[in-house]
Amino acid sequence: MHESPELRPADTVELGAGVVKRSTRLADGRELIYYDDTDTALGPDRAVDARSLDPRPETASMRLDVLTGDWITVASNRQNRVMMPGADADPLAPQTPENPSEVPSRYDVAVFENRSPAFGPALAQATGDAPAAANAPRGLDDLDALGLGRTRTATGRCEVVCFSPDHSGSFGTQTVTRARTVIEAWADRTAALSQLPGIEQVFPFENRGEAIGVTLPHPHGQIYAYPYVTPRTRRVLESIDRTAPELFQHLLDEEQGSERVVLRGEHWTAFVPFAARWPLEVHLMPHRHVPDLAETTSAERDELAPLYLRLLRGVDALYDTPTPYIAAWHQAPVNVGRDAVRLHLQLTSPRRAADKLKFLAGSEAAMGAWATEVTPELGAQRLRDAIARAEEPAE
Repeated sequence: MHESPELRPADTVELGAGVVKRSTRLADGRELIYYDDTDTALGPDRAVDARSLDPRPETASMRLDVLTGDWITVASNRQNRVMMPGADADPLAPQTPENPSEVPSRYDVAVFENRSPAFGPALAQATGDAPAAANAPRGLDDLDALGLGRTRTATGRCEVVCFSPDHSGSFGTQTVTRARTVIEAWADRTAALSQLPGIEQVFPFENRGEAIGVTLPHPHGQIYAYPYVTPRTRRVLESIDRTAPELFQHLLDEEQGSERVVLRGEHWTAFVPFAARWPLEVHLMPHRHVPDLAETTSAERDELAPLYLRLLRGVDALYDTPTPYIAAWHQAPVNVGRDAVRLHLQLTSPRRAADKLKFLAGSEAAMGAWATEVTPELGAQRLRDAIARAEEPAE
């Protein structure tokens, strides 16, 4: 007979919108945080993770590409990730006697350290259960220096964000209440990860669909805390330096006056950008300057939950089957550019027709020279029509 797992109270903090945060640890020491909905049906206690787990893998290394200045992580532990398991072996579902998954208790939203991370668990300095890394990056000047054969330890943190205990779905299939809980979790983790030693940028994102390379059908996203400023953000900072500190506001003003607006609320506007690369690309931006999700107000988060769901459900209404996408929340770096780089979502999909995908071949993959098959104006009209269809009452 299987014995019920031991229940213990977790460390509890009340966040915005009535969301309750409960912190604990997994059997191998990884951090696990539950975020309870404001109307949760769950009790306060959480099961102890009683699994016997192997020690955590060594922190990966990074190598410098001297031609581009980019740091490339070499993480061989990621070769052993689970590939599209059935519901009875879902590692993100709550544990059962038959499925010793990553989350011991029933949950609303759960966040935990990735078992196969590209960054971490070592940090620039020992913090909590995280060890100090040998050969850690020594600040942005160290990372910017060019040289042959340069390596550093891939310090940082990679976390998994489970949107629901259900086996299938996505962010867009959640309720407004659940979406609001996830947004609160994103903001809370952004603030916490930004305080870790050596972290330079925090990136929440959702990969959705096998065409994107998703390995788990469970509704989830991830958060990466990088030891460097990412290449895309470095280019954005260069553009700001060459134009104006208010570049994001100028861009938003321009887009709001265009036919590419898809949705607009009191605090947020969704639009297909003037120079969209992908057949489906839409950005969602706050109306005031906000560097990251941790700096958004309760009113902004309250509006974001239903507005983002409307956008995602419109994306799924474009075709008869769910649309694969990457939903990338670009945030300002932790230590530079916070007064200039504005938080924004960039959602992209390679799907250019019901039965066609855009593949990055020669010119785009090798040279970064993009060509798009769908005009941004047509893409915006299609998405507006899809949102309207998604909101039509069922017959």
